[in-house]
Amino acid sequence: MNPLVSKVHGKERRWSAEYAALRQLCLASGLNEELKWGQACYDLCGSNVVLIHGFKNYCALLFMKGALLKDPKSILIRQTKNVQAARQIRFASLADINKQRAAVKAYIREAIAVEKSGAKVKMRSVAQFDVPAEFQKRLDDDPKLFAAFHALTPGRQKGYFAGAKQSVTRAARVEKHALRILKGLGLDD
Repeated sequence: MNPLVSKVHGKERRWSAEYAALRQLCLASGLNEELKWGQACYDLCGSNVVLIHGFKNYCALLFMKGALLKDPKSILIRQTKNVQAARQIRFASLADINKQRAAVKAYIREAIAVEKSGAKVKMRSVAQFDVPAEFQKRLDDDPKLFAAFHALTPGRQKGYFAGAKQSVTRAARVEKHALRILKGLGLDD
């Protein structure tokens, strides 16, 4: 047990019992426990395999290469359409975890086997993602902005349009960050 994870989990109020149960399952698998991104993360020889995290309405196990798992119980969830590799198993209570304990163990074993195999998730390029209409219109209307956007790295390009769910938010983001794009900066630079 990593003391940093124990400290973070000790502060958890909403999902404390669920985190403890998920942590027990992950530790029993033989994976190494680390604190990454403020979450309990379990790795195999330095390669991340599974992470425990919580949200308002559920906590989850996030499998880093979940897209490669077979999912015979159909319990893996893709968080958004732009998530490529990771998949979650969500839990709303300790009872949910206890009910699915055998399946969770099997999914963790399979995730370890996938990692040991060296298999990689085939990632889509930024060009294969849907660019929101508001963003595309602004790029089409401004050749300098279009050129500057396409000069950015793929990750920086995706950062500008990923995550904004409402049309108003997407349109505001384009206007707000046009100067950053023209300067060759990503959303988080």
